[in-house]
Amino acid sequence: MHDSDIPAPEAALARPTHEELWLLGQAPLQKYLDFADDLCAESIEAIRPALIREWSAANLYYEELAKTEAGIADDLDCAALPAAMAPLAAQVCAGSQYARTFNSLPTRIAMVELGRMVVCQNHVTRTFVDQLKAQLGPNPDAAALFNFCFPPDEARAPVQIREAGSKRYVFRSDSTDFRFHEPVLLRPDQLNDYRASGMVAGVLGLVVGYSANILNAVCDDDSGRLVLNNGYHRTCALLELGVTHAPCVIQTVSSRDELDLVAKSIVAQDPGYFFNAPRPPLMRDFANPRIGKVLRIKKIARMIEVSYDVRDYFIEE
Repeated sequence: MHDSDIPAPEAALARPTHEELWLLGQAPLQKYLDFADDLCAESIEAIRPALIREWSAANLYYEELAKTEAGIADDLDCAALPAAMAPLAAQVCAGSQYARTFNSLPTRIAMVELGRMVVCQNHVTRTFVDQLKAQLGPNPDAAALFNFCFPPDEARAPVQIREAGSKRYVFRSDSTDFRFHEPVLLRPDQLNDYRASGMVAGVLGLVVGYSANILNAVCDDDSGRLVLNNGYHRTCALLELGVTHAPCVIQTVSSRDELDLVAKSIVAQDPGYFFNAPRPPLMRDFANPRIGKVLRIKKIARMIEVSYDVRDYFIEE
């Protein structure tokens, strides 16, 4: 990778920053420039022409790869799990998190070749990848590798919650996996340590939390290509540690309608590119200095605002 040439005044260096690793030449150029404008730790005005030239050079390089590596994403190497991972996989499949997350199509867990997986996400947080590498360490055994790809329920980044108004609450976390889940109706007996001022008839919960952080991919039945759906930071970390194959949930689709159910919107909107282009972007491209670009960015957090409205009125029966 090559670091950004962005100048770094002392005042800017004092601010908390992260490094973001981008795949150049694929996303619309304006999206890349908007990201740099909004989140780079310093102003990019002086180096905007250089950023554009680098992106354009990477775009031309992808055109070369389309000729020299045509079809490289087809028929990915997928194998059965090692015996040591089988009981761990059975335990994961029996859990409610797995059942709720992968409830649309039949799934299987296999050892997949990481480097040739097609990508639909064009940047990862370099800082987080380094943290994951340190967490796993070199030469992980079967159990450590499986738990890295299928992390058990564990404490994630801390969450801050504050009341932002009489009917508004704000949740804040440093994790990119932080999100709103769903509204859910609860029975009164599901409440713990709540001291009601009267009899409770029912409870509406607005659930905020983390996604199922499981390595998973969508497979095209015709080409055998796998598009990585979730687990980009973990896959980058594994490849940099020299791990070439890892356990992954595979959901195979046979139609556009099925793709709409399980894939990210960018894939569902343009399936021909990801599943049929001669040489789409691959996970191994993140390590290619002709394509990868590291930007120093401001440290950011994810905030989720939840509000509600109550109306009380009479109706005729």
